[in-house]
Amino acid sequence: MLELRDLAAVRSNSLLFRGLNLLLHAGEGLRVAGPNGAGKTTLLRVICGLTEPARGAVCWGGTPIRGLGDDYRARLAFLGHQEGQFGDLTAAENLRLAGHPVTDPDIAAILEQVGLSPLADQPGRLLSQGQRRRLGLGRLLLQSAPLWILDEPLTGLDRQGVELTAHLLAQHLAEGGLAVLTTHQELPGLEGVLRHLDLGG
Repeated sequence: MLELRDLAAVRSNSLLFRGLNLLLHAGEGLRVAGPNGAGKTTLLRVICGLTEPARGAVCWGGTPIRGLGDDYRARLAFLGHQEGQFGDLTAAENLRLAGHPVTDPDIAAILEQVGLSPLADQPGRLLSQGQRRRLGLGRLLLQSAPLWILDEPLTGLDRQGVELTAHLLAQHLAEGGLAVLTTHQELPGLEGVLRHLDLGG
């Protein structure tokens, strides 16, 4: 269970948002919307514990995350604008760094699932933006974290990539996972599934 309690954030002495109260249970997802500069990425960073809120708290299972440390970080997987991949490593080698030991069959299955099997031995620097996004999705799947935090996950994806992302997200929620994401695009099949939070709207 993820909870935002009276959350506020400030950037460069400007108030981005305040008074955010929200409760997400297992199987629920939240789509954060708003104009550029409204604080969407800042909110994701606060939820991840990377940025301290100006007021309020983020709680996991009823406990403020600042007191949970690594136990909370182990329960979330973050996919941001920078996919956190190494250009000199192959797609398969990048997946080995997902955060816990994985086998060759695990990697092969994930590459198949995200449509990158033919590129398993391709250096990361030669992958397109959309292919790097797919590789980032593969890392999410390998981490097996209950909470997904996704910052503009559809950027650079073609129609098939958008549909794949929507499918994987729907599957994650159906299995009892939670997700918080920002996106300017629609996620096919999830129109009535995701709750909405509009910052600055």
